[in-house]
Amino acid sequence: MKFRKCDFMNKFYPEIYQESIYTINYEKLKKNNIKCLLFDLDNTCIPYKNNSIPGSLIELFDKLTKMNFKVIVFSNSPKKRLDKLSLNVDYNPSSRKPLRHNFKKIIKKYNYKESEVCIIGDQLLTDVLGGNLVGIHTCLIEPLTEEDMFFTKFSRKIEASIFKKLSKEKKLIKGKYYD
Repeated sequence: MKFRKCDFMNKFYPEIYQESIYTINYEKLKKNNIKCLLFDLDNTCIPYKNNSIPGSLIELFDKLTKMNFKVIVFSNSPKKRLDKLSLNVDYNPSSRKPLRHNFKKIIKKYNYKESEVCIIGDQLLTDVLGGNLVGIHTCLIEPLTEEDMFFTKFSRKIEASIFKKLSKEKKLIKGKYYD
């Protein structure tokens, strides 16, 4: 089966686009039967190279847990990086996003349906594409900093061209947030 160009570009289109993890309407997610939130780590929750956890992130994760969300840090970072952080949530290191395997593993492990899971991250090429490939909800947020890992710097260039194409189609415009 051939992908039509527009079908392929839709794989990069996030269902939700917000400024940060703190501006997401979690009540709306709850009403839409989302039960599990997969959070990317670097430049989504904390800046890349940062090993300290801000109190606001701990408060957010506590609030979401009290709202009965299952919160999981779903990161391409290695286990040793995630082990250094003191977050009272589950985590999945070396997730290899956008590959589907670990997304499916989490869905099966916690016994969720795809429709009950949302990935929240700052990258179209890993978080959004991976989530869309597996059929879960996707939420794109702005990166916390411009500082990225070497490979991410390369993917940001590709991401910029995807943004440009989606912007021409009036689907995804930088800074025009929606939920």
